[in-house]
Amino acid sequence: MPLASDRASLAAFPIDWGGLAPLRLKSRAVAEGVYAGMHRSVRKGAGVEFGGQRPYVPGDDLRFFDRRALLRHDRLMVREFETETDRALWLCVDATASMSYRGRRAPGAKLAYAALIAAAMARVALATGDPVGLAWLGGAGTHGLPAMAGREAFERIVGALEATSAAQDWSGDAGAVERALAPIAKKARRGAVVLLISDLIDLAHESGAAPSGADRALSAFTSLSTGGRTLIALQVLDPSEAALDFEGNVRLRALEGGAVVEADAGAVRAQYQARLAALAEGWSRALASRGGRLLRATSADPPTDVVRALVQAIAEVRR
Repeated sequence: MPLASDRASLAAFPIDWGGLAPLRLKSRAVAEGVYAGMHRSVRKGAGVEFGGQRPYVPGDDLRFFDRRALLRHDRLMVREFETETDRALWLCVDATASMSYRGRRAPGAKLAYAALIAAAMARVALATGDPVGLAWLGGAGTHGLPAMAGREAFERIVGALEATSAAQDWSGDAGAVERALAPIAKKARRGAVVLLISDLIDLAHESGAAPSGADRALSAFTSLSTGGRTLIALQVLDPSEAALDFEGNVRLRALEGGAVVEADAGAVRAQYQARLAALAEGWSRALASRGGRLLRATSADPPTDVVRALVQAIAEVRR
């Protein structure tokens, strides 16, 4: 259960950055501490075929600027090319209300930590010349971005991450995750990496259902593996949320779903942690069966270590 003090529910929670800002500087520092590339670039060489045109967006490689389209139609267009595999990195960041939580031992909210990891991963991918796209689960003020490369791509991704607030309760909406992932299913081609950064809590669970491999959110995400995409999920929990490190009688309210629990923390800690472990095990088994991987972290873990582990996981599942 995402935890919160007993207070009135807010429609949106601005990102509590704490010590994780400024994002541009922090993410660059994290990326510089990580291996400089996830794989060798395949953007050049044989097997490249013309794949159509699309409107120009800032950050696109000017080598592919279509001058004829400008002269004939007075429109800024770029040419797209299809290769045997698409090396784009698609970032899917959970910004539902539960991601706003920050306990006493965390340097920032879960959403702030997720944004830092996402920005650092974008920096690593863009350094190899690979395009990066951005999609959201929930949130307010969110701005999705198509997969793009170039100097401006990092700034646009960071800007979108900084402008978001945690919002929306998806605990009772069984189709929310499917709708949110639809753009990735449509745009990401064979070989693309889809990285989900989420606490994995209350994502479209049916009322009363225990977290398991049959969960609708898990099914929606694993369905993206069709077409040769690589799926990686990073579960981010607050340290207090992961350990339930409260003492004595506590009153906890979920940020999604509205459940209120009053209990002795020590008496229920083992059962609580067992349910979290079952949730992670379900995701881990399902992703492994599709060639993917689940990684787990808390928002107090060194971000460089987490990004390095993600880069390694992507390299291993692609072998």
